[in-house]
Amino acid sequence: MKIKHLEPKRPSLIACLKALREGDTLVVWKLDRLDRDLKHLVNTVQDLSERQVGFKVLAGQGANIDTTTPNGRLVFGIFAALAKFETELIRERTKAGLAAARARGRKGGRKSALSKAQM
Repeated sequence: MKIKHLEPKRPSLIACLKALREGDTLVVWKLDRLDRDLKHLVNTVQDLSERQVGFKVLAGQGANIDTTTPNGRLVFGIFAALAKFETELIRERTKAGLAAARARGRKGGRKSALSKAQM
């Protein structure tokens, strides 16, 4: 089970995820109660799916997500696609920003703690 992004900040959630067995359904009150980062949320629910564990949201945005039904899997699949798209956009923007900074003569990175004489 891949839950490294949660450790050690949420030990109760980690224990809950580890206790789930095939055929169980994890029910959360709101989608943001499981994870606040969309990428981590998608990874967690995919891990649950691989273990044959369902996922259901009771209230708020995402209340129509129930991965034990075809409609819920579709909605969550759309979330997963959006998370991947968001990650790729961030990567592209970061690369473009670094290239633009290099073109302006900036190296980037942390300044050396040692002076040239100390090196």
